Amino acid sequence: MAAPSGSDVIAAIATAQGRAAIGIVRVSGRNLHDFASRLLGAIPPARVATRATFRKASGEPIDDGIALFFTAPASYTGEDVLELQGHGGQVVLQMVLRRCLELGARLAEPGEFSRRAFLNDKLDLTQAEGVADLIDAATEAAARSALRSLRGEFSERVRDFVRQLVELRTLVEASLDFPEDEVDPLDRQAIRERLLRLKNELERSLSLGRRGSVLRDGLQVVLAGQPNVGKSSLLNRLAGEELAIVTEHPGTTRDVVRQTIQIEGVPLNIIDTAGLRDTQDAVEAIGIARAWEAIGQADVMLLVVDARDGVSAADRAIAGRLPGKLTPVTVFNKIDLSGDEPRAEEKPQGWSVHVSAKTGAGIESLRQALLKLAGWQPGGGEIFVARERHLVSLENVAAALERASRSVPRTELFAEELRLAQRELDSITGEVTADDLLGEIFARFCLGK
Repeated sequence: MAAPSGSDVIAAIATAQGRAAIGIVRVSGRNLHDFASRLLGAIPPARVATRATFRKASGEPIDDGIALFFTAPASYTGEDVLELQGHGGQVVLQMVLRRCLELGARLAEPGEFSRRAFLNDKLDLTQAEGVADLIDAATEAAARSALRSLRGEFSERVRDFVRQLVELRTLVEASLDFPEDEVDPLDRQAIRERLLRLKNELERSLSLGRRGSVLRDGLQVVLAGQPNVGKSSLLNRLAGEELAIVTEHPGTTRDVVRQTIQIEGVPLNIIDTAGLRDTQDAVEAIGIARAWEAIGQADVMLLVVDARDGVSAADRAIAGRLPGKLTPVTVFNKIDLSGDEPRAEEKPQGWSVHVSAKTGAGIESLRQALLKLAGWQPGGGEIFVARERHLVSLENVAAALERASRSVPRTELFAEELRLAQRELDSITGEVTADDLLGEIFARFCLGK
């Protein structure tokens, strides 16, 4: 159980900067009754939207708006929470915030409201992260998956794994009290069957988590190849708008051009790069260096070649310099000139896709190939938005269970691997979490949340 948060009062503007009809200042702390009385002239009834005047120390009105008072523990943070809904001008909101600070509040740090909700056991860590992911969601699919995490579906999945591990550990720990020759072979078989079932369920959750990670972060896709093969035209076709300059002169693209697109709700971060070749042009050389840097950070590289020429020695040289994790998707462009048919083929050495960026032929096949490379499958009803730390922990649990499956006859080692697996699962929801990790997670939240 997490320790309760501190007793100081925090305040922040909870709405985005800019002009709006309504703006919100949020306050959280222990026993805000006196605070509310001094700011509003009266204490609003709990959980009732109440018209109120926000006043300076002199009694002069600052704004006329709505006050909502949530008393502890029935609030987002588990403390008293006062929400002041006024007019959305930044000057007015800053005046209301300044008055809250005069009354003893301090400016909240990024994510501090959600951190207090976690520390006061209103949210577990994955639910708190779901709040940030819902705010940052770039697509409808990502928003739906983040909402599932916020509602606790991922947490419940993790807790179910923990329950199964506890039951399995109970069986194993009991057998430690008996000599090896007294352990019932049927009990050992039951342990193996439970372990196998748990491993299969965990692998399925890992698959869903990896798909959710793509929804959250997007797939990094780099367009690379020799000059004048149509990389910029392909970017424009995928994006559906003219983002990059297209000419017949090699070396037109001097720097990386980035654009995020959606395919069936999956965000793809497309990066067009300078043509890869030897050059004496200092500016072009900088662009080529940046292209290789982008390739090193990519999840997928589209190696664009001219369909009339096929894969040349220069193209093979580019493929030979790729990082080991990266398998190129060879895109044969300009089939409108070569006479090839549009098609996509998955081969042992990677995908091969024939397209025309000019006419759009084969582009849908390329989009579907990118979805498969992202690990995406139709129907995302159970997907949760996974962060890198979630995936790392689940992979560590899978590794511990694999080691456990090889240690069934050696009961002490088997029990230890199960303990390590449970500890990893507890770290996901925050049952076991270092303070420095909490600071890193909540520091990335927006102010006022």
